[in-house]
Amino acid sequence: MISVPEALAHLFSLTSSLETETVPLGLANGRVLASAVTARRDQPPFAASAMDGYGVGAAGVVPGARYKVIGEAAAGHSYAGTAKPGEAVRIFTGAPVPDGVDRVIIQEDVTRKGDVITLSDRLNKGTHIRPAGGDFKTGQTIEGPRLLRPSDVALMAAMNIAEVPVTRRPKVAILSTGDELVMPGETPNPDQIIASNSFGLQAMLRNAGAEARLLPIAKDTKASLRMAFELIDDADLLITIGGASVGDHDLVGDVAQELGMGRRFYKIAMRPGKPLMAGSMANGAMMIGLPGNPVSAMVCGHVFVLPVIRAMLGLGEAPSPRLTAPLATALPANGPREHYMRARLQDGQLHSFGNQDSSLLTILSEANALIVCPPNAAKQPAGTPAEFIQI
Repeated sequence: MISVPEALAHLFSLTSSLETETVPLGLANGRVLASAVTARRDQPPFAASAMDGYGVGAAGVVPGARYKVIGEAAAGHSYAGTAKPGEAVRIFTGAPVPDGVDRVIIQEDVTRKGDVITLSDRLNKGTHIRPAGGDFKTGQTIEGPRLLRPSDVALMAAMNIAEVPVTRRPKVAILSTGDELVMPGETPNPDQIIASNSFGLQAMLRNAGAEARLLPIAKDTKASLRMAFELIDDADLLITIGGASVGDHDLVGDVAQELGMGRRFYKIAMRPGKPLMAGSMANGAMMIGLPGNPVSAMVCGHVFVLPVIRAMLGLGEAPSPRLTAPLATALPANGPREHYMRARLQDGQLHSFGNQDSSLLTILSEANALIVCPPNAAKQPAGTPAEFIQI
């Protein structure tokens, strides 16, 4: 068996970065920016009022000063003239600041009668003017790689960027194996169960930015597995679920190697998820063989598959991020394998579930964290800081 860090190193060595494609700005959210984009204008493109009020020259602004209102400036409608001493322009938020104006008196500090305003004795000291280019200037860049969020999309829109270079989504094929499996909605025989891992992993991969498709369930025969492997097509990554152990019906590794897979490792010193393998297929696709137990497959998805997807997208070769929080209850001493324990982070503490059986999807559904218990760790009392992965 190899350690989790060793397995990740092997996986990253098998990972290839993907090409760049261009998408409309409206489709850029959630994609990975592949290269820098550049602002095509200043923001704001002119000095703009930050408040509703009256624009005046800063000199002579004192309580009781009086000004004649000579015009109006609104967002999208500038005032073409120049404000001279003793003159004011009615101005609204976002409007271009007219010539001669270097201070906006907010309307709450003004009394107006007809075309004459009088400044009150509670004058706000701010100029309330946003300088041209105060947010960003022409030529300023957003650097990649970067996972784009709604705020990034808004920024690029303001920069007048209509098309965005992004990393192509990884194409992932998911293959469940086993005579015991049927699809949701079908009627299983008494000795069959519903396939669940593939759907959970597909959802996980789609959330991570991949295109994930399900292949038909393969039976526990070499002929069925070979036929399923032929459906990989142009996938960048094949994920198999089940059949990766050493039983008489665990044929995935044998068939994959017969079809040209170069296996890098098999068996990880972790739980759940010990029977895991990886390699490269003859057609260049990467392959990760996950265990069949539902929780094992999903945990391995968080620990191994998601870092591979992020690496493919150009976001770096790194394990899933770990955070730290105190244990709400004590943890027993751990054995030689790194243990990923389902837990719930609540009120700043990690509450581990008592039953960690790798078949219990109900507990995984209630969990929002995986406590990482190191190999051979001693008993950890309540209050001990523990590392965890958010799920």
